[in-house]
Amino acid sequence: MIMANPGSPEQMRQQQQQNMQPMPKGTMIGMLGVLVIMMVVMMWRVQIGEALNYVFKYIDFGGQYPVLTLMVAGIIMITLSTVVRGFLSDPVAQAKTQHIQSEYNAEMRTARTENNLYKLKKLQEMQPQMMAASMEQSTKMMKLMPLTMVFVIPIYAWIFYFVTFTMHGDTTPLIISMPWGTANLMDNVMGFMPLWIVIYTLISLPIGQLENKLINHILFKKRLKALNAGEA
Repeated sequence: MIMANPGSPEQMRQQQQQNMQPMPKGTMIGMLGVLVIMMVVMMWRVQIGEALNYVFKYIDFGGQYPVLTLMVAGIIMITLSTVVRGFLSDPVAQAKTQHIQSEYNAEMRTARTENNLYKLKKLQEMQPQMMAASMEQSTKMMKLMPLTMVFVIPIYAWIFYFVTFTMHGDTTPLIISMPWGTANLMDNVMGFMPLWIVIYTLISLPIGQLENKLINHILFKKRLKALNAGEA
């Protein structure tokens, strides 16, 4: 009797189709919450930006250093969202799930390379459990997303207020120096996205990645210390 290769593309597709699960309710609620927050902020972005300006006016530098303002605003946004996620989630459980998933994927690659049909079959039998654990972790993160967006999206509204009003956007072109020349912050990229959003995102991303790793590392060590103290 010839045994079908469980590592073949056909078998993998069939296994994935069998393991596909409907989107969890928590994920849908999280996405709906983010959409509602975005719609509210878009409708009232000037009013929200003006209200936040009472606090953020200390980092606008009178519109003289827009890139520095965007950088500081990005740091504040990433810090708030990362700290909120860190305190409302379990970094130890996340690290454990990621480690198990990484080990599982490594074993799967090894079994395919060695064409170990028995090992492949056993690993594929474990796949629903792995997908369920991964889905559970993703659902928890999606539930937290509306809470983080409460801090993130209003800061975008303030950046809009800063660019439009503080930097004299009503009469003066918002020209800044770039490595390749000059650019107007109010110009559109690809015909619909203001350049200031692109620059703000490009500035925030690398800083955010470094800060995110640092804060998560601190919270992870704090959580481990608390767990060890509880076991002592």
